[in-house]
This record gives sequence, structure tokens and C-alpha cells, in this order.
Amino acid sequence: MIVITARRGIPALVLGAVLAATACGGAGAPAPTASSAPAAAPTGDPGLARRLAEQVTGDGAFVHLQELQRIADAHGGNRASGSPGYDASVEYVAGALRAAGFTVETPSFPFDTFAADAQTLAVGGAPGPAVTALTYSPTTPPGGVSAPLVAAPDGPADPSPGCDATDYANLPVRGAIVLVRRGTCTFTQKQQVAADAGAAAVLVGNNVPGPLGGTLGSVAEGRLPTGGLLQPDFDALLPRAGTPATLVLATRSATITTRNVIAQTTTGRPDEVVMSGAHLDSVPQGPGINDNGSGSAAQLELALRLGSAPPVTNAVRFAWWGAEESGLIGSTTYVRGLTPEARRDIAVLLNSDMLASPNPAYLVYDGDDSDRVGAPPGPRGSDGIERTLRAALEATGVPPQGTDFDGRSDYGAFIEAGIPAGGLFTGAEEIKTPEDAARWGGQAGAPFDRCYHQACDTVANIDRPALDRMLDALAVGVGTYAVDLGGPNGVPSREQRQTR
Repeated sequence: MIVITARRGIPALVLGAVLAATACGGAGAPAPTASSAPAAAPTGDPGLARRLAEQVTGDGAFVHLQELQRIADAHGGNRASGSPGYDASVEYVAGALRAAGFTVETPSFPFDTFAADAQTLAVGGAPGPAVTALTYSPTTPPGGVSAPLVAAPDGPADPSPGCDATDYANLPVRGAIVLVRRGTCTFTQKQQVAADAGAAAVLVGNNVPGPLGGTLGSVAEGRLPTGGLLQPDFDALLPRAGTPATLVLATRSATITTRNVIAQTTTGRPDEVVMSGAHLDSVPQGPGINDNGSGSAAQLELALRLGSAPPVTNAVRFAWWGAEESGLIGSTTYVRGLTPEARRDIAVLLNSDMLASPNPAYLVYDGDDSDRVGAPPGPRGSDGIERTLRAALEATGVPPQGTDFDGRSDYGAFIEAGIPAGGLFTGAEEIKTPEDAARWGGQAGAPFDRCYHQACDTVANIDRPALDRMLDALAVGVGTYAVDLGGPNGVPSREQRQTR
């Protein structure tokens, strides 16, 4: 049974302070000059952000989540890209937008599917720990790969193990099954470096608690059978380097097509676009109602409340991405397919991925790298987006924290193209610390989302207050930049942007 929690919106007086902080006339990126702006540039309604935050509701978004659950239930329990459940999700979102007056496109693109029929590891002739094939891992030969285990350098002194050929310079890697810790380089790079060194297979150990899910990028980039191990299982295997092992990863891949959903307002400057994106697909293992039905439903609720012809200065473009779970393919294909001028037209990207985790964090992407964790700052203007979203979340009564641009969601291609980006996130498989629990409530020592990438990611996995708060913050973000790109939290104007 779902407990319906009363909506906790942004108080009008507090929201007014948030919007005042982002109003035009500050020290941020200036508006286009008269000589550079269109002759009849539209002027948006300064009250739009406040009104949107008051109008959107978590209950409205939850109606869409119930429909996505119904779709998954009717189509084998999932909404993975390329599946009937995903196609039905596309038609549901596109139909709702068309009914609201939006012109909707559903451009198709090819991508590689992947399935694993068998995933086993035996060590020293006895059953070993559970292993999960990384997406696009090549299949092992019949009977698997039998070879000794060889451990790449591991420990605090090497935060990027297996990322460089020198890591294997003095190790008997040829023909071996390599044990390598997750680190700063991609899984694709790890298995390519191991392949160049002559390894027969790779086992990647997680560097944090929880399951290790990942991708080798594409069928073409997968060179070695590659599996993932839980952190404690990997740690237990390291002392057994040199022991004979047999790895079976019976996998299948195929290239098929899927679709994105794109809709844009008819009002606002088309060369100063505020873009809001969320991936629509689930993993094959479950219906994906938090990951990422929550972001998709919140964005749909916002789009329908905004309407197709709102009083905006800058056009708003909504995107629901396909094949995110297969390697951010829908968003990457979209961005790379734009002309340089079309990329330059995008002023802001707001990303919504997992907005209702059941043991939630309240996270905003760290646009200025003030946390000094992982990736560098986002493109110029990302710091202002972070401040806008932080203020909006604070106005709902929760203290937000930063989260790294770690490349795990659809902002990646936009950052790569030099487009200012930010977004919201309530956490995935990471463990909530006692400090987190003191800050936000919930259960310390448990994952933010216990059902991450599992069959239990259903409507019962949704935290309604978190969904409501994150939706309010998203509404403020979209509404603010749709009216004014300037101010102290502004982003560069089109004339100032240097996209790649």
C-alpha cells in the first residue's frame, strides 16, 4: 500500500527570495545586447518560476509513474530501450505532450542490445563469488576462460589501477584473468589496456559498497570478456592471485533501433534554449520507476503545467532519452548529431535522474567543483545553475549537498560539448552515512535506493516527499532560466558561449 504524503511546496515568501537572487541585473552573464539580440526578442513573465513551483505537484507526477508501472507490468516487467515496454512509454509521453499542444518528435537511432545467459566464476576448482557481465562484454568460449588470476596494482597509492600499460609491465598478464579495481578511467579503457597486455579476461572490483554495473561502451569497443565483482568479493580474491580460475560469461549482443522524445515550446528565443532532460528507459531487470521513471514523470508534469506556448524569453526544450542504461546513447547521439550552431543554441541543460529514492539524499550536481571530488567544474555557467537549484531545494526545507559530475547520467555529452549543465539526484546504490541521516533523515548504513537496477524498483519504491521537493526545484530552475539567463546565477549568452 502506498502512503500518500501531503505535498510540501515552496513557501511563497521563501521562493520570492530564491527568485530575487536569480533576477536580472546582477553580476552574472549579461543579456544579449541590442545589436546581437533579435529585433523583437520576447520578454518572459518574471513570476513564471514561482507560479510553476506552485502548480506542479508530486501527485501529478505520481499519476505518470503509475502509468509507467502499468506499461511495465503489461510488457514483461520492464521498459528497457528496444523493448515493447519502452515503445509504449514513448507513446505515452509523446501522446500526453501532443494533447497539450506540443509539436513532438521521436527521432530514432541505432544502439547495441546486450544480454547475459550465464555468469559464473570458479576459483581453485570451487564455486567463486557472483560475477556480473559488464554491458557489451564479449562472450567467453564454450566452457569459459580457464587461466590464473593476476592482480593489477591496488591500493590508495594508485587511484587509477589498470588504466595504463605500465600497470602490467612486470606482471604475468598474457593469457591470464586480470583482477583490477574500479577507478578513475572507464571500464572500456581498463579492458582495452588489459587486452593490449595479452590478458584473456578482466574482473573489475567495485571500490564502493553495492553492485557494480557498467558498460564497455559498444559492441565494437568490447575486446575481452569483462565482469564486475562486489567490493568484498574482490577484496577476498586479491590474496588468491596465481590461483587457477574459470570464468563463464555467455553473452549476446545485437544492434537495433530505439527513440528519444523531443518537444519544444512555440514561444521564446529558439537560439537561447533552456533544455530539460531525463532518461525514459529502464534496465531489463525491472520497471525502473525511480530509475528513471521519477525524472521522466517529474519532467512530464512540469511540461504539461508549463504548456506549449508559455510567457518565456527563451524557448524550453524537453527531452526524454532512450538507451541511457546502455551507455548514455540517446543523449550522446542527440548532442553529437547537432550542428555547431545548434549546439550553441542550447544555453542550459538541466538533468533529472532518480528524483525519488526511498532513502533519499538531496543532491545537486557540483557545477563549480567546490567539493573537490572527481571531475573538474562544468562549463562556464554550471556554477550558477548549481546555486539556483541549491537555493530552490533549501526553500523546500532540505539542505542540499553537491554530487560529482561523474559521467553516470545524460549531462555527459552536454558537458563534453561545452554546454552549461546541472541537475538533481536523490542517490542510487551508495550507502547513506550517519551524517547523511542526520542531515536528511532516513536509514544510515542502507543504500539511498535499495532497489537500484532491480525488479523491486516499482511505485512502492518511490519517496513521495522527495519527488515533490525535487519537482519544485526543477520547476524553479526551468522557470528561472526560461525568463532570464542573466543575473548573479546566470549563464553565458549565445554570443558568449563557446561550445565544442
